[in-house]
Amino acid sequence: MFGVEYTVIPSEVEGSRRATGCLNSKKTISFRRAISIWFHKNKRDLPWRGTRDPYAILVSEIMLQQTQVTTVIPYYNRWLRCFPTLRSLAAATESEVLHAWQGLGYYTRARNLHRCAKTIVEKSGGKFPSGPDKLKSLPGIGRYTANAVGVFAFDQSLPLVEANTARVLSRLFNIRAPIDSTSGRRKLWEGSAKLVPAKGARDFQNAMMDLGALVCTARSPRCQICPVKKFCRACDPVSLPRKRKPAGIVPLIEAHGLCTTAGAVLLEQCRQRWRGMWMLPPLKLDGLKPSSLRRPVYVSAFPFTHHRVTLRVFRQPAREIDTSSQRWFLTNALDAIPIPSPHRRALTALLA
Repeated sequence: MFGVEYTVIPSEVEGSRRATGCLNSKKTISFRRAISIWFHKNKRDLPWRGTRDPYAILVSEIMLQQTQVTTVIPYYNRWLRCFPTLRSLAAATESEVLHAWQGLGYYTRARNLHRCAKTIVEKSGGKFPSGPDKLKSLPGIGRYTANAVGVFAFDQSLPLVEANTARVLSRLFNIRAPIDSTSGRRKLWEGSAKLVPAKGARDFQNAMMDLGALVCTARSPRCQICPVKKFCRACDPVSLPRKRKPAGIVPLIEAHGLCTTAGAVLLEQCRQRWRGMWMLPPLKLDGLKPSSLRRPVYVSAFPFTHHRVTLRVFRQPAREIDTSSQRWFLTNALDAIPIPSPHRRALTALLA
């Protein structure tokens, strides 16, 4: 039977086909052939698939972490116009990097990408490492990203597990363990390693991703047109993959001040969440007189990891500033500096 070896709780598979057993080589070959034929007729046209440049592929993989493909495409194209080579990124300032990234969120990704470029240029003379172990030694690069560069830039035969392939694998092998658990992750990587061919891994892994994105979708899998449905062991595909119960969303309220004078606005350089970017100066509500606050002139809410942040902006009079972290910026020059999206939206609304 087609599947990976693991212990199955009988109650979970009552009345269904069991998912245990060794991977059959003939079925593996048939699976690869079926998904390959489907892929060449249905593959997505994505900009990073037209290159073997490991730098461009690394950029796409870092951007695609926790971000949807349709959102990433314009940022990817714009990024490569700003920083077309590894050396150009290494030579950029952090402010330039953050400005090019703004709007994508999770800015640690941009900082790590910048650090990767600097490290490769300084330690390897700009020569991109091809081995996954060397790649994993770079800032912010884990197993998936290192393997993805190996597969898509160098056509190495390596397993890959990301959102789309995890969904395909969990249904294909009827993996009942939560895929964000140690056991679940191990089973996914084992399954991917058994399926990936010795040659042609690039097309195969792209096919697995496209199958997850276009057919084996999260809420409404299109099982009736799936090219590999005869190999699937899931009796209830919609119930898979399983995940552990997510952490609760914590509400936060953050107050910031709008201080303007003579066509300029006061901003403060972030030191924590959006380190290196510029935002409206934070206010300590308990240290201000009620008359200083009155009603907020702007209120919005945005998600941030496990939080739901309510941003409240209060108009403030001109005052002495903290020159170590605050600066006046001309309002017509704000497009040239990195500003977190929630604060840029507030500035756009308030300065209109």
